[in-house]
Amino acid sequence: MSDIKAVPVDGFNGSPMVPTGDPMVDGVGPAAWAARADVPDLTAYGEAKIVPMRVAPGYSVAAGDPDPRGLPVKACDGNVAGTIVDIWVDRSEPQVRYYEVELAAGGAHKLLPAPYVQWPHFGLWGNDHVIVKAITAAQFANVPTTKRDDRITLLEEDRIMAYYAGGHLYADAARAEPWI
Repeated sequence: MSDIKAVPVDGFNGSPMVPTGDPMVDGVGPAAWAARADVPDLTAYGEAKIVPMRVAPGYSVAAGDPDPRGLPVKACDGNVAGTIVDIWVDRSEPQVRYYEVELAAGGAHKLLPAPYVQWPHFGLWGNDHVIVKAITAAQFANVPTTKRDDRITLLEEDRIMAYYAGGHLYADAARAEPWI
Protein backbone atom coordinates (compact mmCIF):
# COMPACT_ATOMS: atom_id res chain seq x y z
CA MET A 1 0.00 0.00 0.00
CA SER A 2 2.16 2.82 -1.25
CA ASP A 3 -0.41 5.40 -2.31
CA ILE A 4 -2.26 7.08 0.54
CA LYS A 5 -5.83 7.61 -0.57
CA ALA A 6 -6.36 10.67 1.60
CA VAL A 7 -5.59 14.38 1.46
CA PRO A 8 -4.76 16.89 4.22
CA VAL A 9 -7.68 18.94 5.53
CA ASP A 10 -5.51 22.09 5.63
CA GLY A 11 -2.25 23.11 4.00
CA PHE A 12 0.07 22.64 6.96
CA ASN A 13 2.26 19.79 8.17
CA GLY A 14 0.43 17.54 10.62
CA SER A 15 -3.01 18.44 9.31
CA PRO A 16 -5.56 15.62 9.64
CA MET A 17 -6.12 13.52 6.54
CA VAL A 18 -9.52 13.04 4.90
CA PRO A 19 -10.19 9.88 2.83
CA THR A 20 -10.67 10.40 -0.90
CA GLY A 21 -12.29 7.03 -1.74
CA ASP A 22 -13.73 4.17 0.29
CA PRO A 23 -11.60 4.34 3.46
CA MET A 24 -12.59 0.84 4.59
CA VAL A 25 -11.22 -0.69 1.40
CA ASP A 26 -8.42 1.84 0.82
CA GLY A 27 -6.91 1.21 4.26
CA VAL A 28 -7.13 4.73 5.67
CA GLY A 29 -7.28 5.75 9.33
CA PRO A 30 -8.68 3.02 11.58
CA ALA A 31 -8.99 0.77 8.51
CA ALA A 32 -5.24 0.90 7.81
CA TRP A 33 -3.31 -2.35 7.70
CA ALA A 34 0.34 -3.37 7.71
CA ALA A 35 1.82 -4.95 4.60
CA ARG A 36 2.62 -8.23 6.36
CA ALA A 37 3.89 -11.34 4.61
CA ASP A 38 1.26 -12.95 2.37
CA VAL A 39 1.89 -16.39 3.90
CA PRO A 40 -0.01 -18.22 6.63
CA ASP A 41 1.19 -18.13 10.21
CA LEU A 42 2.40 -21.63 11.07
CA THR A 43 2.20 -23.90 14.10
CA ALA A 44 5.34 -25.38 15.65
CA TYR A 45 4.67 -28.39 13.37
CA GLY A 46 4.66 -26.32 10.16
CA GLU A 47 0.88 -26.46 9.59
CA ALA A 48 -1.34 -23.45 8.93
CA LYS A 49 -2.19 -22.03 12.34
CA ILE A 50 -5.71 -20.67 11.66
CA VAL A 51 -8.03 -22.99 9.76
CA PRO A 52 -11.74 -23.82 9.53
CA MET A 53 -12.99 -26.64 11.75
CA ARG A 54 -13.96 -28.60 8.63
CA VAL A 55 -10.22 -29.26 8.05
CA ALA A 56 -9.18 -29.46 11.72
CA PRO A 57 -9.94 -32.94 13.03
CA GLY A 58 -10.27 -33.07 16.77
CA TYR A 59 -11.78 -29.58 17.09
CA SER A 60 -15.42 -29.19 18.06
CA VAL A 61 -17.72 -26.95 20.02
CA ALA A 62 -17.71 -27.97 23.68
CA ALA A 63 -20.82 -29.72 24.96
CA GLY A 64 -23.13 -27.16 26.50
CA ASP A 65 -21.65 -24.21 24.56
CA PRO A 66 -23.71 -22.58 21.81
CA ASP A 67 -22.76 -23.65 18.30
CA PRO A 68 -23.13 -20.60 16.05
CA ARG A 69 -23.20 -22.55 12.79
CA GLY A 70 -26.54 -21.95 11.16
CA LEU A 71 -27.19 -18.69 13.01
CA PRO A 72 -27.95 -15.49 11.09
CA VAL A 73 -25.58 -12.54 11.42
CA LYS A 74 -27.33 -9.20 12.02
CA ALA A 75 -25.30 -6.15 11.00
CA CYS A 76 -25.30 -2.66 12.54
CA ASP A 77 -28.21 -1.61 10.32
CA GLY A 78 -30.37 -4.44 11.72
CA ASN A 79 -30.34 -6.37 8.45
CA VAL A 80 -29.21 -9.97 8.13
CA ALA A 81 -25.86 -10.14 6.32
CA GLY A 82 -25.72 -13.92 6.09
CA THR A 83 -25.42 -17.16 8.03
CA ILE A 84 -22.47 -18.62 9.93
CA VAL A 85 -21.39 -21.81 8.15
CA ASP A 86 -18.08 -22.62 9.86
CA ILE A 87 -15.79 -21.71 12.73
CA TRP A 88 -12.10 -20.95 12.17
CA VAL A 89 -9.85 -22.02 15.02
CA ASP A 90 -6.28 -21.28 16.07
CA ARG A 91 -4.43 -24.57 16.38
CA SER A 92 -1.57 -23.08 18.44
CA GLU A 93 -3.70 -21.21 20.95
CA PRO A 94 -6.95 -23.19 20.95
CA GLN A 95 -9.64 -20.58 20.47
CA VAL A 96 -12.09 -19.29 17.90
CA ARG A 97 -10.54 -16.66 15.61
CA TYR A 98 -13.15 -16.20 12.86
CA TYR A 99 -16.65 -17.18 11.85
CA GLU A 100 -17.19 -17.99 8.18
CA VAL A 101 -20.33 -16.24 6.95
CA GLU A 102 -22.22 -17.20 3.80
CA LEU A 103 -23.71 -13.93 2.59
CA ALA A 104 -27.46 -13.69 2.08
CA ALA A 105 -26.88 -11.63 -1.06
CA GLY A 106 -24.89 -13.68 -3.56
CA GLY A 107 -23.72 -16.55 -1.36
CA ALA A 108 -20.06 -15.51 -1.14
CA HIS A 109 -18.16 -16.57 1.97
CA LYS A 110 -16.53 -13.90 4.15
CA LEU A 111 -14.62 -14.15 7.42
CA LEU A 112 -15.90 -12.36 10.50
CA PRO A 113 -13.36 -11.88 13.30
CA ALA A 114 -14.61 -13.37 16.57
CA PRO A 115 -13.92 -10.18 18.61
CA TYR A 116 -16.45 -8.29 16.48
CA VAL A 117 -19.30 -10.68 17.28
CA GLN A 118 -21.80 -9.93 20.02
CA TRP A 119 -24.09 -12.59 21.33
CA PRO A 120 -27.55 -11.62 22.58
CA HIS A 121 -28.06 -12.35 26.26
CA PHE A 122 -28.63 -16.07 26.54
CA GLY A 123 -31.97 -17.07 27.96
CA LEU A 124 -33.43 -13.57 27.91
CA TRP A 125 -33.81 -13.21 24.12
CA GLY A 126 -32.56 -16.59 23.09
CA ASN A 127 -29.53 -17.27 20.97
CA ASP A 128 -31.07 -17.30 17.54
CA HIS A 129 -28.62 -14.84 15.94
CA VAL A 130 -25.36 -12.96 16.46
CA ILE A 131 -24.76 -9.23 16.09
CA VAL A 132 -21.99 -7.26 14.37
CA LYS A 133 -22.05 -3.53 15.12
CA ALA A 134 -18.99 -2.64 13.03
CA ILE A 135 -20.47 -2.73 9.50
CA THR A 136 -23.76 -2.83 7.61
CA ALA A 137 -25.14 -5.92 5.89
CA ALA A 138 -24.31 -4.50 2.45
CA GLN A 139 -20.71 -3.78 3.51
CA PHE A 140 -20.08 -7.49 4.12
CA ALA A 141 -19.75 -7.84 0.33
CA ASN A 142 -16.52 -5.78 0.42
CA VAL A 143 -14.83 -7.65 3.27
CA PRO A 144 -11.41 -8.68 1.92
CA THR A 145 -11.22 -12.34 0.96
CA THR A 146 -8.67 -15.10 1.36
CA LYS A 147 -6.91 -16.74 -1.57
CA ARG A 148 -7.73 -20.17 -0.21
CA ASP A 149 -10.80 -21.45 1.63
CA ASP A 150 -8.80 -23.51 4.12
CA ARG A 151 -6.25 -21.01 5.51
CA ILE A 152 -5.56 -17.32 5.99
CA THR A 153 -2.32 -15.40 5.49
CA LEU A 154 -0.86 -12.75 7.79
CA LEU A 155 -1.65 -10.03 5.22
CA GLU A 156 -5.23 -11.28 4.77
CA GLU A 157 -5.73 -11.27 8.54
CA ASP A 158 -4.54 -7.68 8.81
CA ARG A 159 -6.75 -6.49 5.95
CA ILE A 160 -9.86 -8.27 7.26
CA MET A 161 -9.39 -6.98 10.82
CA ALA A 162 -8.71 -3.45 9.52
CA TYR A 163 -11.91 -3.51 7.44
CA TYR A 164 -14.08 -4.22 10.47
CA ALA A 165 -12.10 -1.77 12.63
CA GLY A 166 -12.62 0.92 10.00
CA GLY A 167 -16.34 0.25 10.07
CA HIS A 168 -16.55 1.65 13.57
CA LEU A 169 -15.76 5.08 12.10
CA TYR A 170 -16.62 4.80 8.40
CA ALA A 171 -19.57 2.36 8.09
CA ASP A 172 -22.05 5.20 8.47
CA ALA A 173 -21.29 8.85 7.72
CA ALA A 174 -22.86 9.86 11.05
CA ARG A 175 -20.16 7.90 12.91
CA ALA A 176 -17.43 10.20 11.57
CA GLU A 177 -19.09 13.34 12.89
CA PRO A 178 -18.11 14.88 16.23
CA TRP A 179 -20.20 14.20 19.31
CA ILE A 180 -21.10 17.10 21.55
